[in-house]
Amino acid sequence: MDGIIAIFLASLAGSPHCAAMCGPFVAFAAAGAATDRPRWMVTGAYHGGRLVSYVALGLVAGALGAGVEGLGALAGVSRLAAIVAGALMVAWGVDTILALRGWRSRFHAPAKLANALGSVTRRLAGWPGVSRATAIGVATALLPCGWLYAFAAAAGGTGSPVSAALVMLFFWTGTLPLMAALGMGLQRIAGPARRALPMVTASVVVVIGLLTIAGRLRPPATGRAAHEEHVSADRR
Repeated sequence: MDGIIAIFLASLAGSPHCAAMCGPFVAFAAAGAATDRPRWMVTGAYHGGRLVSYVALGLVAGALGAGVEGLGALAGVSRLAAIVAGALMVAWGVDTILALRGWRSRFHAPAKLANALGSVTRRLAGWPGVSRATAIGVATALLPCGWLYAFAAAAGGTGSPVSAALVMLFFWTGTLPLMAALGMGLQRIAGPARRALPMVTASVVVVIGLLTIAGRLRPPATGRAAHEEHVSADRR
């Protein structure tokens, strides 16, 4: 449970980054809501779409992590998925910090993701409010956001699709309070702190990566994994 709490608190602390990145999409999703559906309904649809995309991303990351964990078992390396995921997060966070200090970044967001997201938003411009908001929420998984994919990597480090989906669920929960407040003056609140957000979020990603490597961000085990951990504990 400690791992889940850490995921939630880290997501909550970094949610101003999500607000800064996704603010335009929230505004686009809510455009015309007054003549279509109540704003709360449109906003809820957007965040529901985000939840679907994050959980789906967690399932994919967990499946990939399970494959890496299987390779690690064959090679006699335990928790290989967590080590790989944590190392990637630390590398991204350090690279971002160095880039903010004037070094050339080695990590570049795939341009195809940004192009795909732009294409999706253009196609959705004429959709009704709730449908548009839901689709935009789902499409946020295409956003080339290192913060989002750091948590996806942490999810993959669990080596389990179910556990990874749980990580992304709590990541979404941590982002929700501030994101839901976007329509109530959040831009003015987050404005003064916006310059510090890249450094803060990169530093948090490094910490998350180190905790993932150390095995401190694993959610409660489920199914077969829970049984194996119970057997292992009995043996000790």
